[in-house]
Amino acid sequence: MNIQSAINKEVFIPRDERLLVAVEVRRRKRKRMSFLPTGAQGDYATFICVSVTNTRPHQLFIIKVKQFGGSSSFTRRSQWMVEQLRQVNGINPNKDSPEFDLVFDNAVDQWVASSSAEKCIFVQVLYHACQTYWEGKAGSLGKIGHQRGASQCAHHKFGGGPSDSSPDSAIRTLQARRKSYIPPRQTEFINCQSKLTGDACTMNLVIYRCKAFLNRMKNMMVANQSRSPARGQPGQGVTWSPMGNVVHRLNVVLGQRGERLTRAEDKTAELMHKTQQFADTVHKMALKHSK
Repeated sequence: MNIQSAINKEVFIPRDERLLVAVEVRRRKRKRMSFLPTGAQGDYATFICVSVTNTRPHQLFIIKVKQFGGSSSFTRRSQWMVEQLRQVNGINPNKDSPEFDLVFDNAVDQWVASSSAEKCIFVQVLYHACQTYWEGKAGSLGKIGHQRGASQCAHHKFGGGPSDSSPDSAIRTLQARRKSYIPPRQTEFINCQSKLTGDACTMNLVIYRCKAFLNRMKNMMVANQSRSPARGQPGQGVTWSPMGNVVHRLNVVLGQRGERLTRAEDKTAELMHKTQQFADTVHKMALKHSK
């Protein structure tokens, strides 16, 4: 069982929630004071998780989970609703990087993920989860408003007392409520690569998952080699094992594949822009000849 499955089973399933994504992080800037219940300061692993409730209406949460040194259990520490998440800052929109910021109503967290691929997976999943949540919320609010308006009109039609003399008043009241309604401010994603927040990012997500898996394998192999006694003469570097060479080659191939996809997306955007310019020119010429 991997760490994400273990976190989901121990922390989220008992609360009737479903884990969407989890990323291991560390702070770019350490806080001045830290009060931890157990273990020495810094002797813990931190995971930023995104979860959704199984019951309707669905709620989306950003949760901080910790695993203290010497313990196999996970502890749920901090929790924010998505309405409290004001901004996700990807730091660098031009290349993959492990740094990102989360800006809440009452806090700003600056994180470094365990790898660039892990951070990209987290941003992609969080972005689409936010889009799905806000679209669902807007649809449910519109449905409720329509039902209220229909019930008020029916109430006026079949008699609702002397003060309800005209159904037009109900319609005007409903229109006034719609005008006065202020939709909630959605989460803003800035300095994020377009391949993370665009529509055609399914293949990118698969590539990043493969990269993250290979990166974890590489780290495990390096850790095992460092724990094993050194072989050969002193001063010689650690040689790559056949499996290490395979992991390295796969990383290179996936990186090249990601670069080709990025170039293809940029070229598609450029062609769309040129097509729009051509259509605008044809439209102007048609208007000019019609006069």
